[in-house]
Amino acid sequence: MKYFVYIIFSLKLNKYYTGFTENLEIRIAQHNSGISTFTSKGIPWELIYFFEVNSINEARILEKVIKGRGAKRFLQDKKIL
Repeated sequence: MKYFVYIIFSLKLNKYYTGFTENLEIRIAQHNSGISTFTSKGIPWELIYFFEVNSINEARILEKVIKGRGAKRFLQDKKIL
């Protein structure tokens, strides 16, 4: 099964959020609908980048790496920003 590790950004909060999911489209919609308590204050969230991985274990590891570095620095290191 495929998983997506994603980075979203809230202009309102000037913050990044990193997570993983099986269905990227639905998960982003959930963030922007206020279902997720943690991200509800930052609506609207914009998808900045995502990675597709082959397992939930890979997704957890990549999410941890991104969060450990910080999403903005991680994206800058990868020349995405």
